[in-house]
Amino acid sequence: MRLAGLVDALRSEARRTNERRAIVLAGSREAGIDAAYSVIEAADCTSEAVSFVTTREGFRYHRLDPHHADELLGTTRELVVLDCHDGMSANTLGQLTGAVDGGGLLVLLTPPMASIPTQLETLVDQLLAPPFDRKAVGNRFRTRFVETLRTHPGIAIAAVEQHDGSLTVSIERDGLTHPAVDQELSPSMPLVRTDTPFPAAAFENCLTADQVRAVAGLSGLSEPAHAVVLTADRGRGKTSAAGLAAASLAAAGRDVLVTAPTFEPTEPLFERAVDLLARLETLEDDSGAHCLRTTTGGRIRFLPPSDASDHASEVDAAIVDEAAAIPVDLLTRFLAAPSVAYCTTVHGYEGTGRGFAVRFRDRLAADSKSVTDIELTEPIRYARGDPIESWLFRTLLLDARPPVDQLVDGASPETVAYRRITQTELASDEPLLRSVFGLLVVAHYRTDPSDLVRLLDAPNIEIRALDYAGHIVSVAVLVREGGLDAELRAAMYEGQRVRGNMLPDVLTSQLRDEFAAEPVGYRVMRIATHQAARSRGVGSQLLARCHEEFADDVDWLGVGFGATPRLVDFWAENGYRTVHLSITANDRSGEHSALMLRPCSAAGHSLTARHTGWFRERIGPMLSDVLSELDPAVARATIRAAGPPAVDPLDSLSERDWQTVAGVGYGPGTYEAAPHVFRTVAIAYFLTDATVLSDRQERLLVRKVLQGEPWQSVAVGLDYASTSQCMREMGAIARAFCELWGDEVTETERQRYDCS
Repeated sequence: MRLAGLVDALRSEARRTNERRAIVLAGSREAGIDAAYSVIEAADCTSEAVSFVTTREGFRYHRLDPHHADELLGTTRELVVLDCHDGMSANTLGQLTGAVDGGGLLVLLTPPMASIPTQLETLVDQLLAPPFDRKAVGNRFRTRFVETLRTHPGIAIAAVEQHDGSLTVSIERDGLTHPAVDQELSPSMPLVRTDTPFPAAAFENCLTADQVRAVAGLSGLSEPAHAVVLTADRGRGKTSAAGLAAASLAAAGRDVLVTAPTFEPTEPLFERAVDLLARLETLEDDSGAHCLRTTTGGRIRFLPPSDASDHASEVDAAIVDEAAAIPVDLLTRFLAAPSVAYCTTVHGYEGTGRGFAVRFRDRLAADSKSVTDIELTEPIRYARGDPIESWLFRTLLLDARPPVDQLVDGASPETVAYRRITQTELASDEPLLRSVFGLLVVAHYRTDPSDLVRLLDAPNIEIRALDYAGHIVSVAVLVREGGLDAELRAAMYEGQRVRGNMLPDVLTSQLRDEFAAEPVGYRVMRIATHQAARSRGVGSQLLARCHEEFADDVDWLGVGFGATPRLVDFWAENGYRTVHLSITANDRSGEHSALMLRPCSAAGHSLTARHTGWFRERIGPMLSDVLSELDPAVARATIRAAGPPAVDPLDSLSERDWQTVAGVGYGPGTYEAAPHVFRTVAIAYFLTDATVLSDRQERLLVRKVLQGEPWQSVAVGLDYASTSQCMREMGAIARAFCELWGDEVTETERQRYDCS
């Protein structure tokens, strides 16, 4: 069979079944590009329906750099060509495959099939981490890639060669599935619902009965105290359904707030909303791309998650799209909206819907809102059972999940066994790989397909786990960092980024410690415990066993994460100390990154002591400047986690300073007369285990004393009846300090004002 005939046969079968097919053009890059042009011509696609994803320039079709593959999310193409020779990643593969429409073709340009495990150098580049060299990078994912291409239905393989300008094509596998029964070319016809407050036009714009059901469920947002959780695999019309619901609400005069990690995933939402509002003749002419207004006084606007959460209580309804990519603590803040919808992709490239469901469900259940769950299963762009979707899921483990709850329900620190898992074991044991990766997917909102490549092939990774009755119940992925030579350390100090050494990089380049990259350590990149065994000490047991194993071989163990009070406390309880808090919040999560170290050797103790000391010195000024809007609970948690200083900050206070504190507590003194004294005392308090203040008093201490927030704003934020009541609370705090640390000086002041 010639290439044109193969393309025609694949395209015909794909159209007839409303499925997709793939062609691998295996050979040199030049031969693959020439063959790809032949495929495009034989496929008879319009140029607008084709995307050529490559780092090469000069294509007459829509050309996209692989690093910008996410621009195709939410779009459809009849044919997508991915040049795997340069710029390929697992994320890119997933993003582009999802853009191919039913009846369409995915074309992969690869080296010869037998050479793929030793080529695709871009995947090697992504995993390089000094002091390891290229030879240390594994090829297990590339071997997996070849195996799934060779064995999965719907994938054709053609060897391509170029000699003297002539292209030779040899068909190794035709990829035809020869289905016995044709599938429907169009999804089930939708039905107009009359049992909701939404207009009939909203349902008439739906493409499937599944989507009709979703829009009907989202109509619950019309009333307060409702929450809707809408989940779907990619390509099921989730975002479009949310757009029809948002337009229906806005047409009724409601104020709708939309958020997502970035605006791009919500573009279909706004497009569907514009279409419906225009059909309902309620769209205002001055509407913009990120804000639609209606003639009825309604509005649909987009804000990034951290900003949107601040306005949740001010609108009628909030719609959170790609919710799995947003941390749970930030998601919880949207429950302040009268009604809210959380929409997420179950097997996505921005985060995992399964992790969202497991981690957020408890928060949602604790709220007073009535919850409606909706799952979309019917594909819109291609037929159910599409072989390319199942190939992608298999290759990238998009459907990996941990053991079912019942299998690990009895796990505890006393019943689990510690084990080392090698990358070779993972690659050769599919159930083990799915179990480990499934745990990581559920536990961490940022786990994506590229993490699978890293897990299998990165040269600086160690994997440790706890096993219960033959099932993985907790897993830790540790990354070796540091141990860099003097030349590389000097380059890092001068600003050069060094891949795979996150903690030493920050400590060296940002915190100006030229020797921070000399000690060797392991950073806990991921730790995940099965949701059925959480809050039992299992995760702490795994960390303790890792410390026992590695403490004699490395200088430190460390971690970096988006700081929340709960997470900071968890790491502090396991012996880790705060050495840094980023000055800017993550755009997606709204969280500031915390770095923490646990020393193992003399060099590790020196490094940790140096940086915890510097952190204690700078955190006060930072809170009154660049961290003035930091969550007070995060501030106090990170300060406490720095541990006690070698020199007590209170030693710097004079008798007059203590007279000032006592004067505020017992007499007519005011905080404003000596705020610097209270800053010193506040830092000292948070560096102890003292609990003489209430939660609200501690928050007041952070917001007013450390962050310098105005009294009125503090009073409103902490729910004081008045500003004066909030100011009087500082007197109670001062008295508590005097009782905790006071001496003859404070006692004399107390007696002067005859306070008992």
